[in-house]
Amino acid sequence: MTTTIHIRKAPGVWSVRSGGAVLGESSNALELSEGDLAPVIYFPREDIAMALLDRTDKTTHCPHKGDAVYFSIVNMSTTTENAVWSYEDPKADVAAIKGHLAFVVSESVKVEQL
Repeated sequence: MTTTIHIRKAPGVWSVRSGGAVLGESSNALELSEGDLAPVIYFPREDIAMALLDRTDKTTHCPHKGDAVYFSIVNMSTTTENAVWSYEDPKADVAAIKGHLAFVVSESVKVEQL
């Protein structure tokens, strides 16, 4: 079975929040669609408050995208473990997501189009 991945500029402005704090807003986000999975918004690092993210030891491997590294979100009230991932050296077919971050959407992490 072949997985098809499409990457396009996400329309409009996107925001990511955690624990009431705005981690970032971007008009340059990317939308990655992979097979039947829900689309994922990838934010450029320069649009995210990196001071609120701590890199963890967690890594995962995707045969289509490569190796992902993870970050926890640390704000004044909580730490959300491994809530952010990034492909530091993605495969050539998805090179557009290099330098971008994606977020695990949950009760404490919200990704929204403004």
